[in-house]
Amino acid sequence: MQHRVLFDFEITFSNGGGLRGWDFRLDIPGAYIDEDALARHVVEDLRLLMVGQVRVENVRIIQEAHKRAAGAAA
Repeated sequence: MQHRVLFDFEITFSNGGGLRGWDFRLDIPGAYIDEDALARHVVEDLRLLMVGQVRVENVRIIQEAHKRAAGAAA
């Protein structure tokens, strides 16, 4: 079984505005990811620009099959 991270996030943009998500899931390569790496991962995965601050909360690692095919993000 593969690992995914389930979490809530709030992103503020340096040019104004923001974005929130809850119970958001991302594929991760192993059974652990620290909050700083998770913040970078969500910004990269969503291809966001002009990001000011990222806050993640309620981080839970779950085991389930990855939903995205390998290389789909490229």
